[in-house]
Amino acid sequence: MNLKELAAKLGLSPTTVSRALNGYPEVNETTRERVIAAARRHNYRPNARAIRLATGRALAVGHVIPLNHRSEMMNPIFADFITGSGETYMRNGYDMILSIVPDEAEEQTYRDLMSRGSVDGVIVHAPKVNDPRIRALREMGMPFVVHGRSTGAELDYNWVDVNNRRAFQRAAEFLLDLGHRRIALVNGNETMDFAVRRRAGLTDAMAARGLTLDHGLIFASAEMTETHGHRAAEAGLSLPEPATAFLCASMLQGMGVRRAIEGRGLKMGRDVSVIIFDDDLSYLRNGEDVPIFTATRSSVKEAGRLAAEMLLQVIGQPELPAQHRMLEAELILGQSTGPVPV
Repeated sequence: MNLKELAAKLGLSPTTVSRALNGYPEVNETTRERVIAAARRHNYRPNARAIRLATGRALAVGHVIPLNHRSEMMNPIFADFITGSGETYMRNGYDMILSIVPDEAEEQTYRDLMSRGSVDGVIVHAPKVNDPRIRALREMGMPFVVHGRSTGAELDYNWVDVNNRRAFQRAAEFLLDLGHRRIALVNGNETMDFAVRRRAGLTDAMAARGLTLDHGLIFASAEMTETHGHRAAEAGLSLPEPATAFLCASMLQGMGVRRAIEGRGLKMGRDVSVIIFDDDLSYLRNGEDVPIFTATRSSVKEAGRLAAEMLLQVIGQPELPAQHRMLEAELILGQSTGPVPV
């Protein structure tokens, strides 16, 4: 079926149908939904080349990954985010362009993508505190959505984020209720905004009980790997006053902590408690019927879908005010936590 045939079935002009399918704001939402439903029903696929010529759009979205974050490409969290966003692009006729670049070339890569007309917008990953990319992209006029937030950013911007501070505060409160006071934080790189917020959540929970965070129990790393979790746990368990619980920023780190615990002949959940973040992953499951780890759960795939939908809306309606979407994490009880040993 071609565009004219679809328009005839709907009793609309081909121009109206084309504009509805391509997100033009002058088409009312009722008509747009009707057109999209009919296109799906009749398996209509618009000609991408014709759309590009007619609209001046690339029908592509960019994801720029600096080399210092290349480990993200192998991280199941990144993979789930890309899966969620990629499914959204596909449904809307957009391609995804991944660019792996040297750290110092990231801003120039955004400028090149824009000047060549290669993409209509970008998703910004792993925001830092006072992230300079936000101002640079705003000055370029490039539509963008940040996966996360940047504390200290002066400009308003589009973002999708999970409430990291509240998630770690809630997890810490749970451990404190179980009697734990020697809580170790196995965190990400603390130049990253999410890691700063997660530490703040733990600090908030302890301060509310009149406790002070022991900085000797903070283990931060740029790569949130199983190896880092194992090394952090070995250090935390070797202290004169060892940690009785570990709060981990990823499941991979939690797996490393578990290995260190069991390597000492201890039992996770009885002798040492562990809570992880992000256990709702497609290719790394947290057990079957009963979760192995107690976890703060938020779907990364869903975050990818929401960020992609937000970006496509921004591309179609650039005059919209900045959009914000905060996701809350759910505390899932597993086998890895228990009362502090006496």
